Amino acid sequence: MRAAVWYGAGDVRVEDVPEAPPGPGEVTIDVAYCGICGSDLHEYADGPHAIPVGEPHPESGVAAPLVLGHEFCGTVRAAGAGVTGLAPGDRVAVEPHYRCGSCPRCRAGEYNICRHFGFAGLMGHGGLAERATVPAYMLHRLPDAVSLEQAAVFEPAAVALHAVRRAGIRPGESVAVLGLGPIGLLVTRLAARCGAGRIVAADRSPARRELALRMGAAATGADLAEVTEGEGVDVAFEAAGSPDTLRACLAATRRGGRVMLLGLTGTITLDAFALVNNEQTIMTSVGYRDAYPELTRMVAEEGVDLAGIVTSTIPLDHVVRDGFDALLRGEEQVKVLVRPTGRRP
Repeated sequence: MRAAVWYGAGDVRVEDVPEAPPGPGEVTIDVAYCGICGSDLHEYADGPHAIPVGEPHPESGVAAPLVLGHEFCGTVRAAGAGVTGLAPGDRVAVEPHYRCGSCPRCRAGEYNICRHFGFAGLMGHGGLAERATVPAYMLHRLPDAVSLEQAAVFEPAAVALHAVRRAGIRPGESVAVLGLGPIGLLVTRLAARCGAGRIVAADRSPARRELALRMGAAATGADLAEVTEGEGVDVAFEAAGSPDTLRACLAATRRGGRVMLLGLTGTITLDAFALVNNEQTIMTSVGYRDAYPELTRMVAEEGVDLAGIVTSTIPLDHVVRDGFDALLRGEEQVKVLVRPTGRRP
């Protein structure tokens, strides 16, 4: 089968790879769509960051070279021994979190911070391929009312939903979102859904600011200070992954307010004196848990459109040129989906 394989920074090859049948507790799916995530871009540009090299990941048993892609969905092709509740032809969304099921956090239901935390497509073989084999616990059957196009963005939507839940937005609270990539835009959409009051959104891209208005923002700007009035917002989401944007979020948040850190960045420095005097809270969010059933209901019963962030769909053979390289060049894209089979499912 054809797959996009990571060998090293700047070295992703679309090539034929061996295909193995699903083992016990595993399911093989025909991949319909796989999104390109910012994490994938980081691995392509200057990785490895999360990809295991040399020593295999403890849950997947895989080390590089590996098949990229953790935002995927498709149709069940075959199920291994011991798998129940899934049959060939079932349409499924993939929740790509590995989990051991036995560490303290897994036993507490917090599997997104499992001791052996990882994702298929980063720490194991993923969905930038014609077919993918994953543990059955990762799969969620889709009702007829949820299209595969919508399911293709469940993974970034789950990241946004988990962050919105952790932020504890109360009806009527004001919200700021800084960084309008896929996660920031989906945070905007889900914050509006849960009853946030005025939502302001900031990004350098005029096109992304315009999309944020369609997602539920009341105002947008390139600089958060330009669109935040009065004493500041109740909750700010940092979704750009920059120390400067985190500081901007703190400056735009009221005394006693909350800042949710979502973006991936390195070491930061903060004015702790101001942080304490303003009694502000910095929270963090990683991955998600128990989010896919709610996203399924949201789309099937409420008609929420999550796929509105998709700006391009490309074939697998063009994933480097029209996917990774195009996104790194800064071309005006938000979410690029890859269609491994080269046809619409």
